[in-house]
Amino acid sequence: MRARNFALVMTAALAVYVVLLAGRGIALVRTGETVPVLFGVGVLLLPLLGVWIIVTTWRSGVQIQRLSRRLDEEGGLPDVSDLPRRPSGRVDRDAADAWFDERRAEVEADQENWRVWYRLAYAYEIAGDRKRARATMRRAVELEAASRS
Repeated sequence: MRARNFALVMTAALAVYVVLLAGRGIALVRTGETVPVLFGVGVLLLPLLGVWIIVTTWRSGVQIQRLSRRLDEEGGLPDVSDLPRRPSGRVDRDAADAWFDERRAEVEADQENWRVWYRLAYAYEIAGDRKRARATMRRAVELEAASRS
């Protein structure tokens, strides 16, 4: 709940920024002079990029939340509460690597199961590899969507 509220606040802040930026772009275009008009067009591209980022991020978050709820209902959410932790609270690296190896073996055994891909994405996350975690979670979302069709 706290993460969602934070995301809502950040989205609202980005939306305000996008509106203000679009206003600046429009003001530059209205000058009618060549250089400011060109800058204005460039500035107007930034709000479009911002809207695209907002939409894709929220869409991804909603899809992942749906998978998380479904896995929770099935009792299959990953549990790392028994793994040793560093003083910072992060999972110990060796323990995270061992847990990751188990999740990877699950995926190799059943590559069309979105549930094992979800758990592998979580393993990447606790191992600190966010780029692969996102890519793996996208695979889980794709497989889950295909299983519903």
